[in-house]
Amino acid sequence: MDKKSFKSKQLSGGNNKKGMKSAGFIAILILFIMIGFAFAGQPGTKLKEVSFSDVIARANKGEVKQIVIKGNTLEVTPKDSDKPTEKSNKEAGSSIYEQGLTNRNVDVKVKEDSAGSGFWLNLISGIIPVIFISAVLFFVLRSAQGQGNQAMSFGKSKARLYGNEKDKITFKDIAGSDEAKIDLQEVVEFLKYPKKFESVGAKIPKGVLLVGPPGTGKTMLARAVAGEANAPFFSISGSEFVEMFVGVGASRVRDLFAKAKKNAPCIIFIDEIDAVGRKRGSGMGGGHDEREQTLNQILVEMDGFEQGTNVIVLAATNRADVLDSALQRPGRFDRKVNIDLPDRKDREAILKIHFDKKPLAKNVDLNALAGKSAGSSGADLGNIANEAAIIAARNNRKEIIADDVTAAFEKVAIGPERKSKIMSEHEKEMTAYHEAGHAIVGHVLPHSDMVHKVTIIPRGGTGGVTWFIPPEDKSYHSILEYKDILARMLGGRIAEEVVYGRDYVTTGAGNDLQKAAELARDMVVNQGMGTKLQDQVFQADEGMMMERMVHERHYSDETAKVIDDEVEALITEAARRAREVIRANRKKLDELKDRLLKKETVEAEEVLEVLEGSKLPADLKA
Repeated sequence: MDKKSFKSKQLSGGNNKKGMKSAGFIAILILFIMIGFAFAGQPGTKLKEVSFSDVIARANKGEVKQIVIKGNTLEVTPKDSDKPTEKSNKEAGSSIYEQGLTNRNVDVKVKEDSAGSGFWLNLISGIIPVIFISAVLFFVLRSAQGQGNQAMSFGKSKARLYGNEKDKITFKDIAGSDEAKIDLQEVVEFLKYPKKFESVGAKIPKGVLLVGPPGTGKTMLARAVAGEANAPFFSISGSEFVEMFVGVGASRVRDLFAKAKKNAPCIIFIDEIDAVGRKRGSGMGGGHDEREQTLNQILVEMDGFEQGTNVIVLAATNRADVLDSALQRPGRFDRKVNIDLPDRKDREAILKIHFDKKPLAKNVDLNALAGKSAGSSGADLGNIANEAAIIAARNNRKEIIADDVTAAFEKVAIGPERKSKIMSEHEKEMTAYHEAGHAIVGHVLPHSDMVHKVTIIPRGGTGGVTWFIPPEDKSYHSILEYKDILARMLGGRIAEEVVYGRDYVTTGAGNDLQKAAELARDMVVNQGMGTKLQDQVFQADEGMMMERMVHERHYSDETAKVIDDEVEALITEAARRAREVIRANRKKLDELKDRLLKKETVEAEEVLEVLEGSKLPADLKA
């Protein structure tokens, strides 16, 4: 689509919105005019209410110039006034002379009670609801036109179109993901030079599935493909297809693909496709729900692509395991591109992009930050850069210094400091022992990561933090590494037990116990690292809750009991190893506790200094 046509669509939408606002304003104006007209002519609304006996008494004394009688209502004009200022009510069935007026000099006029005001009042009271309802309906209809008939045409696609130079993104704008870029470069070639591939009998892929953790840049890569190919880009989320009305999702799919074919060559991007692409038959009621009808329509539309259509569907998900197998077969999503978390080199490149337009001090080492941020996504790194800028601005600095970057990194990784939280001296001591327990177990065990920092300042939802960072990126973990990680997770609770006694352990280890249980179960169920169930995996519990409810697990109750026993054995062994380490290094535990109470935060170098000379018990050596 050229720029001119792209802009014209935008302008037409703007005109509709202006018409919508004008229509609404006119309707409201008419309503207020009618209400004002109804009540404008009603007299007496500002007259002072007085008693009938007072009116008669003053009239007999000559203090009243005129009395106008309308039915049983009196409008009284005092002697020194030219218009009525008071009103009163007489008894029905007799004249005011019969009710006490004796002064015949008072100008008494009798007027029939006009039915005009009552008529108008009744008319308006009946017609106002009609006018109001009509105005509302008119407003809704105009709104529907201004929003692409969405209110009345539920089946229209909600896809956003990107195609102008302002929104254009290319591969140069994205750091890292080099392997993914190489795979997607072929898609660009398909779109730019389709004849080159058709001449040798190659079929252009209909769909490409982008798989990776959240925040790894799947959406950016999809837009970069469109930017590289200079093709229109229709973007929509999977959840936007589905509404409460039956058939809406399928209708929106048809509308989206029809628009794409008219703008070919182009790209359709469906973000979070797992919202509509989950395995069929997993829902309630036999699986014939709106989501599955939407999925079926996507499959039909992709099958209906003719040779030379030049429309490629890109879809992104972080849950490829729950997608229906029909989506991933050849002829639909022909290719699967994995987008992993960035490695150290890529993290440094991403950080440089995010800090490029920020005033960064010369002493900031982005390479060191990249080394510490293993496991962070591109979105996490962008958040670190933004938080660093916010911290610098908060402290009235014109540039971002190393302390700002460190504070931002820790805030994103483990949560903000909560220095305002008040703890008693006993709680501080208990927290110091708890965090020192984590640190000493992780330091002594040979397959654990290095201690980066220990603090008793509350952060996020925790009372303190012991932070371990691996010296390098790891793709795989051994059983020995996992067992050491389990032991250090329990190190805090075991330290409380050793110091205060079993009955005095606190709830501070609740999160540690939860993570330890999750890791132990993952070792047994997903990694085949059990003893009785060695080299076996049991992944039937994966998926959403509804899927687990409607599908039976693939193992027996007896096997489930063995799994529970295996998990319990791993936790028990980890607690025993942590206990032996802490008892063998009790003096070092006290020393680190004292240092934490004094400084609240102890960095890696100081932790190593305090724990120098700590020992691994003989029976724990490999």
